[in-house]
Amino acid sequence: MRQNVQTMLTYSDIQAASTRLRDHILRTPCVESQTLSHIVGAQVFLKFENLQFTASFKERGACNRLQLLTAEEKGRGVIAMSAGNHAQGLAYHAQRMGVRAVIVMPRFTPGVKVERTRGFGAEVVLHGDTLEAARKHAYALADAQNLTFVHPFDDEGVAAGQGTLALEMLAEQPDLDTLVVSVGGGGLIAGVATAAKALKPDIRVVGVQTQRFPSMVNAVQGQDLPMGSSTIAEGIAVATAGAITREVVRELVDELLLVDEGDIEQAVLMLLEIEKTLVEGAGAAGLAALLRYGAQFKGRKIGLILSGGNIDPLLLAAIIERGMARSGRLARIRVSARDVPGVLAQITATVAEAGANIEEVHHQRAFTLLAAQNVDIDLVLQTRNQAHVEQVLQALRAAGMEAVRL
Repeated sequence: MRQNVQTMLTYSDIQAASTRLRDHILRTPCVESQTLSHIVGAQVFLKFENLQFTASFKERGACNRLQLLTAEEKGRGVIAMSAGNHAQGLAYHAQRMGVRAVIVMPRFTPGVKVERTRGFGAEVVLHGDTLEAARKHAYALADAQNLTFVHPFDDEGVAAGQGTLALEMLAEQPDLDTLVVSVGGGGLIAGVATAAKALKPDIRVVGVQTQRFPSMVNAVQGQDLPMGSSTIAEGIAVATAGAITREVVRELVDELLLVDEGDIEQAVLMLLEIEKTLVEGAGAAGLAALLRYGAQFKGRKIGLILSGGNIDPLLLAAIIERGMARSGRLARIRVSARDVPGVLAQITATVAEAGANIEEVHHQRAFTLLAAQNVDIDLVLQTRNQAHVEQVLQALRAAGMEAVRL
């Protein structure tokens, strides 16, 4: 049975949620990053929600909503539509409470997410090729099996649970004057803004969406920005903002910012390298906004929520390599030389003397415009930075070879 949800989220709801969650959720640290603070030109405090057991803040809302169920509802069970963090958070806490949980996922959901959700005791139903198709099927199953539908964001109980992390942040760092929050459907920012504005009415709450999924910007600002089909921040890839949450955002959120894929990639890599913490694309969106719109945040005391750490290892590997290429720590060069014995040894010796390491070598004899006795040799190098790449090229040219960066 589909449940009606209240449309007014209050500070008392979040206080009550905090009491319910006390023995069920990790109170994650909120500490300053001195390095990021220096880079941004503001004090940056990180709320490490990626340290929750299922590596996401979504546990808070799911656990709170489960505890709001009546005994009869718990006996019947719950159902949700999710391809990610909400599924795992709901499945985990439902298992702990002995509540049946059914999770409907689109057929394209990566196998690792399906198995992880099953590992938490949920019954996983794969249906449809889109999130919308999975959602409709979840509603149909809820009606057919008399299950309580737990929405991933457009639910007062869920949003109240998410808002508890703002209480923790301001208890630990009461001088924060700005909160930067990633936004998908709006459950997190609705809860955070409600709690934060009740405690500090003058605190600034800034939401961040990816340019490929500006659903909340469209809903609140009346715009018609185009929606994309994919993003590395899949946790906030929501096509339609919540009806409840958009009203809270309209009333309490000071600004909504958009970031692009490159901003998010850079933020994921910076958090990995600087903070030694693994954050998914959606969780890095807030830092991406600080990097892109730095002038707006200069001198402020900022709370930044690292909302989750569930990132696909192959995606992470690609982000690392692309980041290294952008910074000049990975470079692809082409050396053109006479095709005679010993030329490769001369090239590798020159590269080594210049302090670079060779990762890949590829000879090109057939597909080249060079004379038949010449050869193109493509190299992928590990270098220190952009200036070092130029030093390697100059060393090769000084040795009598043509060398260019590709």
